[in-house]
This record gives sequence, C-alpha cells and structure tokens, in this order.
Amino acid sequence: MEFVIVTGMLGAGKTSALHVLEDLGYYCVDNIPAALLDTLYILCENTKNDLMSRVAVVIDVRSNQNYQTMVWQLEGFKRNHKEIKILFIDAKSDQIIVRYKETRRRHPLADRMKDGSLAEAVEFEKFLMEPIKRIADYTIDTTLMSNKQLRERVTAMFMGDTLQGITLTFMSFGFKYGIPAEADTILDVRCLPNPFYVPELKNLTGLDEAVRDYVLGSEETREFIEHTIGLFDFAVPLYSKEGKSELVVGIGCTGGKHRSVTIVRELNRHYEQRGYRCVIQHRDVSKE
Repeated sequence: MEFVIVTGMLGAGKTSALHVLEDLGYYCVDNIPAALLDTLYILCENTKNDLMSRVAVVIDVRSNQNYQTMVWQLEGFKRNHKEIKILFIDAKSDQIIVRYKETRRRHPLADRMKDGSLAEAVEFEKFLMEPIKRIADYTIDTTLMSNKQLRERVTAMFMGDTLQGITLTFMSFGFKYGIPAEADTILDVRCLPNPFYVPELKNLTGLDEAVRDYVLGSEETREFIEHTIGLFDFAVPLYSKEGKSELVVGIGCTGGKHRSVTIVRELNRHYEQRGYRCVIQHRDVSKE
C-alpha cells in the first residue's frame, strides 16, 4: 500500500496537490486529524477494495488543536510504517498573505493572534509546521509556481514506478528572480556561453533546438556536463542510501531561459536513461 501525507502551509496549495493525486488514482481524504491516521491506515490496509491501495491524506493545523501532539503523531506514524511518504507544500509568507487577501478568507489561527493579525498567524503557522517540514520526503515551494507547474511536479513525483528509490528533480531558474527555496543543491551555469547575446537566439529558450545546439556546442559546456554527471553519479546513490526520497537540483543562469534550461534537459535525459524517476521544472522560462 502507498500512503502519502500531504501537509504544509495553509494557502500554499495542498488542496491542489491532493486533486492531482486523486486524478492519479489515489483514494484521498482532506483535513483529517493526526489522531485518526492509524485508524485510517488499518482500515485501508485490511480492506479488499483495490481503490484503497494508494491513499493520500491532508493534515494541517485546521483539525489539530494540540500542535505538539500533531507533530509527535506524524513523526511516530512515519517511523512505524516504512511506506509512508510526506509531501510538504510550502510558500513564502508574503505570498501566502497575498493569497489570503485575494480570497478574503480568514486564517484559522488569526483568532489566537493579537488583533487577529494575518501576518502573525502565518508566521506562527510556519513555526508550528517547521518540525514536520524537516521530516518530509518531498518539499514543494509554490511561491513562484503556477497551478500547471504544481500539477506537473506532483504528477511526475507520484506517477509510475522506476528502478530507483529516489526522485531527481531538476529545476531551471533565473538568479534575477531568486534562488528556489526547496533546492538541495544549486549549480550556477552563468559561466557557460550565453545565447542571449546572439540576436537570432535571444528570444528563444533552451526548449528550442537552436539554443540547445548553441549551448552544447562549446567545449566548456561539454566538460561542465561531464564533471557534473560525474559528481551526481557518485552522490545520488549516497543520498538514496541515507533514505532521501527526493533530491532537488537547482540549475541557474541569469534569466532562467537559455543555459539553465538546456543543462536541466541534458541531466534529465542522462538520469532517465539510468532508470531514475526524474522531474523537470522550468520555473522562469515563461517570464518576460
């Protein structure tokens, strides 16, 4: 049985992630108290209903009044069941505040704050959820992510089996838009030849073959990829051995359109051929 716990910040996109899992065939339960996890798990494990062989549940501060107990229950539940995976959906505080204001919804923790402050409620929630974030198998930061990108990311994570137990997420980004918060490691490819300064390539991206051929056509790029693959060929099995479920590799260039996109595609191709589950996210490729 596969059992996924979707948790994280209110307003970060947990419900959207749950809808994706439901579309992938998971039996989904939203907003369940942590105290009922064991009961649900036993019911799903013992049922003859094949629909419950893949289960996803959302747990957050809404249905858990004793937050420390919630953390202990999640930690114990994950420790006692090896097949449990925790997906943590996060976003920067200012973005969550914007989303609440746009929907005109009240934060569930606002009543506990002085003057009902939304900003204080969000920061308090971040403090409460930090221990759970530390034990999560997967973390997605939706601050700069569209609903389409979130759907693609979750789908790639949980769709199908691979020969390897670790998911490799390669994320292209532009340094001028900020470093992705969920990245485990960052590679700066601004040292490679830049198609931006070639008039006929400037308005294309690394998704276009002309840009790809230009970037990969230099000896520096080929050596860079060779050394990078050598590093990750050595490191990825060590991450997997330590029990890490996802390795997020951020590849950054200036604008996130040309060099970073090209290198991400090459790394993805290499590791897909080696049997890894790979996820591509081009965070900034569509930005102006």
